[in-house]
Amino acid sequence: MRRVPSHLPAVLTLGVVCQIGQVVLLRELLMVFHGNELSLGIILAAWMVWVGIGSRIAGVIGERANEAAMLQLICGGVLLLLPLTVFFIRILRSFFPAPPGAYLSIIDMLIAAFAVTAPIGILLGMQFVFLARTWRLRDESVDTTAAGKTYIAEAAGHALGGVLFTLLLVHLLNSFQAALGAALLMAATTLAALRLRPDHRGLRLRAQGSRTAGWERRLLWAVVIAAVLAAPFLEQMDQWAYQLQWNAFSPEHELISVHQSRHGAVTVARREDQYSFFQSGNLVFSAGGRNTAGASFEEQEAVTAAHFAMVQHPDPKRVLLIGGGLRGTLREILRHPVDRVDYVELDPVLTETALTYLGAETAAALDRGEVRLVHGDGRSFVKGSEQTYDIVIADVPEPATAALNRYYTEEFFREAAARLNTEGVLAIGAASTADLRSPPVANRNATIYHTLRRVFPHVLPAGSRQLYYFAATAPDLISASPATLQMRYFERGIEAPGFSPGQYQILLEEHPLRRVNWTLRRHGRSEDAHLSSPDTGPMFPKSIAEQEQREPELPPVHERFFINSDFRPIGYVHTLAFWNQLTRGAHTPIFDHIIRVEPWWIAPIAALCFLVAAGLRLLMGPAGKAASTRFAVLFAVFTTGLSTMTLQVALLFSFQNVYGFVYEMVGLIVAGFMAGLAVGAGWTHRFIRDKSDIRVLRAVQLVIAVCAALIALGLPRSAALESPQLVLALFFALTFAAGVLNGVDFPIATACALAFHRQAEKATGVVYGVELFGACTGALVAGVVVAPVLGIVACCLLAAIGNATAFLILLVPGRAYA
Repeated sequence: MRRVPSHLPAVLTLGVVCQIGQVVLLRELLMVFHGNELSLGIILAAWMVWVGIGSRIAGVIGERANEAAMLQLICGGVLLLLPLTVFFIRILRSFFPAPPGAYLSIIDMLIAAFAVTAPIGILLGMQFVFLARTWRLRDESVDTTAAGKTYIAEAAGHALGGVLFTLLLVHLLNSFQAALGAALLMAATTLAALRLRPDHRGLRLRAQGSRTAGWERRLLWAVVIAAVLAAPFLEQMDQWAYQLQWNAFSPEHELISVHQSRHGAVTVARREDQYSFFQSGNLVFSAGGRNTAGASFEEQEAVTAAHFAMVQHPDPKRVLLIGGGLRGTLREILRHPVDRVDYVELDPVLTETALTYLGAETAAALDRGEVRLVHGDGRSFVKGSEQTYDIVIADVPEPATAALNRYYTEEFFREAAARLNTEGVLAIGAASTADLRSPPVANRNATIYHTLRRVFPHVLPAGSRQLYYFAATAPDLISASPATLQMRYFERGIEAPGFSPGQYQILLEEHPLRRVNWTLRRHGRSEDAHLSSPDTGPMFPKSIAEQEQREPELPPVHERFFINSDFRPIGYVHTLAFWNQLTRGAHTPIFDHIIRVEPWWIAPIAALCFLVAAGLRLLMGPAGKAASTRFAVLFAVFTTGLSTMTLQVALLFSFQNVYGFVYEMVGLIVAGFMAGLAVGAGWTHRFIRDKSDIRVLRAVQLVIAVCAALIALGLPRSAALESPQLVLALFFALTFAAGVLNGVDFPIATACALAFHRQAEKATGVVYGVELFGACTGALVAGVVVAPVLGIVACCLLAAIGNATAFLILLVPGRAYA
């Protein structure tokens, strides 16, 4: 019977701890970053680069260090630092000069993510290399076989950790408890591994020497005992840390409660008798409490939006409301003579929490016989429903995250149009400024308008600091006439405290209405429109009817920057630029740089890398072949890390768009990638005997490039899937496949690297570090720039180009072995 290596549990546990730690920190940072998916790439990049640096450090000191002592010291450090990192993330916002409630800038997010993940990332990266060394010493091997085994076992631990966290720990433990529990498990398995006796071959590791009973072990035991004693107080620590976090976020509001949900933490704050409800750091809505008489200031916007939308249809009987019902929109809709209102709210925890604090009218509205409350994703409901409606009202927050941007895309507008009756109206809104003069606000609101026009022939934007968009396929349905809307309002006999029909005159004041329509219809029709303010236009723009009639004569819309879609969420970038300018009081040039990115920039970069390899081969004489071989191998390692992480980011963004939310499932998706990593590395270890053959490494690069191109072709078609279970299965399979490709590459690249590094730990550390640096680069480039600006398909094509370039560069040395 084959003997199980004594260090296998420790390596598996390392993977479990890495995965749980990564997901815990990612979820905590997402809260600080308001759920902004741009931060996904930044967080993953920070994690990868520090783990890579840690592995490189261990590779350099590996021959001189006592691996048993280092394993114990690292475990003690993880046990101490992982819960402390959660605490520092909670108070992170207090270190940045952002106004209360404002988004952190991209630079702030970069600094924050790289600062808080540094200690724990370095320690876990070092742990991998030292465990690989102890495994090699135990096997008495001199090659990188033990590194491959460690890689497989750690990846399997990652997968196990992702599944455990998603299906179990997230429902039972808070972040401090999950972090401490994972670190204790790591310490326990490491101590157990170092206590095992040598095997039958008589091999005695330095772990069995007298030093293992020295100060390192005593220090680790002291930290373990302290952690166990602190465990009963972690619930109080969690509440205190949330209070500190809130004090930095919005000191003028009192934190009332925090409720965990599968969609993100629901936070309730109060200022006098006004309650605000946040999810993942984003304001969902504000409303008056039980003692508030009439519509509060925060609810006034909902009152206006509801009555403005409902009179755009002459006789609305069936209404679909997506979001907003808890802030008063549902209550105001029911003042109209409707037969049925289907109200879709994403999170039942939010509904249950809100009803605890809000007035009796809100609960009464939900209990009305005309109302059908559905908890679920609004996009999924619209896509899967067979009902049709007279009005669809999307009362959702700003498209400041990829999840919210889904309600402002061409795909959603088409899905909503399919649910409208022949004479139906879609209503949606977004914040604005009175003059629409700055590029960010003009870009964002023109993008919403042009995207609506791709689907609906008739679109009317109206308003000032809040823009209301009404869209219909039937002519002469939506109206810009205050008299017409007032007549419909009076005919229905509505009595609405807090709203007067005279407000239609203000909302549809002739000159501002013409100006807004003139600006939005024309902005976005030139190559550089996204970089400049809208044209000032004539002093007296033409009427709405004339503008609509002449719109087909205008130049075509620049689609790349002014058509918002699921797979190119440019509206999301414009919104972040707008809110950054609004809250910081100054234009931030980083968004200008991001939207200037061109897809052809990859060509000179790939060509330069190829020329470097060719130059090394031709100009360095006899040593050129070895130098070009080393460059080619490491470049292949880098591009594999970059490509697989780019694919992972693309799949996360796509999953968010199609499934509806990634917060709950991020651990499971990453677990799928790591499971594939273990399978791929295991397959290579078992079936490829000569791993140092560069021709095999070359073939792997070509396979990755082809697979990435195929994913680019097939990914947009996933949007047509209606079953959430099928969507989850598809993305898990694609993520698993990406992991397999990465896993196949690592043992081969490590064996090739051993030829020019000569030491197994050094080769392992270099390859692991370069691969993680490539993954860091892929996460940053794909998550912050490529996915939101060039599109999700472009991420897959970037991966394909990267590995195709690596394939060509591996042809340059002209040799079969490193």
